[in-house]
Amino acid sequence: MPTAPTFPILHTLPSPPSPTTPPFTVSVPRGFLPLSHPPTLLPAAFGPLTSLLERMPMITGSGTPGLLATFTFGATVLKDLPDLSEEVEAFRGNLPVMNALYRDYSFVASAYLLEPCHERWLMGEGYGLGRQRLPRQVARPLAMVANVSGFKPFMEYAGSYALFNYRLVDPDQGMEYSNLRLIRAFSHGLDPASSEAGFVLVHVDMVKHSGPLVQGAINTLNACANDDRKTFNSGLEQVGATMRKVNQVMDGMWKKSKPRDYNSFRTFIFGITKQSMFPHGVVYEGVSEEPMSFRGESGANDSMIPLCDNLLQIDMPDTPLTEILNDFRSYRPGNHREFLEWVKGRAHDIRVTDYALIERSSAILYLHALNQVRDFRWRHWCFTREYVLKTSTHPTATGGSPIVLWLPNQLGAVMRQMIVVDETYGGLPGCEGMMDLVYSQQRMLQKEIKKYCREKDA
Repeated sequence: MPTAPTFPILHTLPSPPSPTTPPFTVSVPRGFLPLSHPPTLLPAAFGPLTSLLERMPMITGSGTPGLLATFTFGATVLKDLPDLSEEVEAFRGNLPVMNALYRDYSFVASAYLLEPCHERWLMGEGYGLGRQRLPRQVARPLAMVANVSGFKPFMEYAGSYALFNYRLVDPDQGMEYSNLRLIRAFSHGLDPASSEAGFVLVHVDMVKHSGPLVQGAINTLNACANDDRKTFNSGLEQVGATMRKVNQVMDGMWKKSKPRDYNSFRTFIFGITKQSMFPHGVVYEGVSEEPMSFRGESGANDSMIPLCDNLLQIDMPDTPLTEILNDFRSYRPGNHREFLEWVKGRAHDIRVTDYALIERSSAILYLHALNQVRDFRWRHWCFTREYVLKTSTHPTATGGSPIVLWLPNQLGAVMRQMIVVDETYGGLPGCEGMMDLVYSQQRMLQKEIKKYCREKDA
């Protein structure tokens, strides 16, 4: 069945914001960021939850050791946090508040379940087992707010850990990086100079460029459908230029979040699925006595690269690793998922790749857009190598994918597609240096995969 020719994108922000509009509705002004800045304060009825979260981080906002530093968070949850499910029900119609509650309850859930693992890791014993049951005063309200907000009842990248977890120091300064702070943190993240803060806020800083990416993708699709070569080329150029900005911001991760610090907070963003800490899943008391299992927080849940994959029709291999990639799709906000599926279907129906390759000028711009996806994925692989493979023996990533093989699955796909495009014209003018780099990285990647497979017994 053909995909609809249009998708209901917001081209202007609602003023005033409607409490019944999902915060993560794709828009041209904000792209994949929430329509307005996340609430930093919960309603007064959730005072016990706020108090718990303020005391939770290893270093609190006041600079003193918190509950996770003294390994007393779990006991404090059982002692101090009542079941606020009835209070949650009163705010069902206010979606920004429900999303903020989802963020905060998911932080509590992850800290509670993984606190014993972090204690063992600090003692050099490996992660061991997490807590296998989530108490009802966390599980019930978390399940409720997740259901209303359209998320899994576990920490996710957009709705919780990253894109709904920033605040502005000065509203007049807007989204400048120096003006961003975390709302919630596990380790030292309330200090803006910390590696935990840098890790999260660089992602926010990247996604603030997603509005032009969305617009470029729509322009490309519309122009292809209308056989408007000039606008099609402009759309591809906008996609490539925007991703170049995203990659420049991404490169700042090296300075803002140090590889040696990553494991100090990584424990708390692991999931349940495919993790040795939860061999049988987790029982959500008051929700289900059957153990439940969810993937952990992962930057792979961001929507920018999947948008590029779908628009440019990057051909992923038919492997179990690609099945994991497909599973990650369900860990995004609902409207993001719908938009990405629309882009995929529309690009297929109007044959974006074929249209790009029948004209040399378009093929060059298409290749440059692919190159920005390659650059992103290569840098992600380099992060994985330096932040994880060289510092940890744990075989799975936070989202439950095999740490050595998963990223190369997607990186290899975009490299192969670049080679096909270039060879279609027997080499595209001005792209020689770009393609030399592709072949060089292809060889280097294979060597590194073999090296780390041997070392990690993968």
